Amino acid sequence: MTEQHSESFYDALGGEPALRRLVGSFYDQVLVDPLLEPVFAHFTPTHVEHVVVWLSEVFGGPAVYTERLGGHHAVLSSHLNLNITEEQRARWVEVMLATAAKELPADELLQRRFAEYIEWGTRIAASVSQPGTELGEPGPAPHWGWDGLA
Repeated sequence: MTEQHSESFYDALGGEPALRRLVGSFYDQVLVDPLLEPVFAHFTPTHVEHVVVWLSEVFGGPAVYTERLGGHHAVLSSHLNLNITEEQRARWVEVMLATAAKELPADELLQRRFAEYIEWGTRIAASVSQPGTELGEPGPAPHWGWDGLA
């Protein structure tokens, strides 16, 4: 934890309630975005809930995704064969970061670390989404905080 922030990254984000607002607002926009809608048209409220649980775990909250939903391998598997283009990935990042700027605390380091995770994670998601990708064993869920990837 950095000297200027005494609370956990997850708590500074606002915990699960803030991530739930963020993800809900984000998906409201994604589903009407002409570039992103084709990727997400068939996603369900369960998917949105899983994103909240995943982000909570990544940012230092409870490890519910690992304990109940299959962990890192499962989240990567959910991206297999989606064939996400670089244009779609970049737009996803753009919409998510604009939403985060509105929904998450205005703390500069918090916004920067959040953006770093989103950029990093979307590159991995787009990579594994390509046809013919074999995951192997990706290891445990990443953990991201005040100092970036832990």
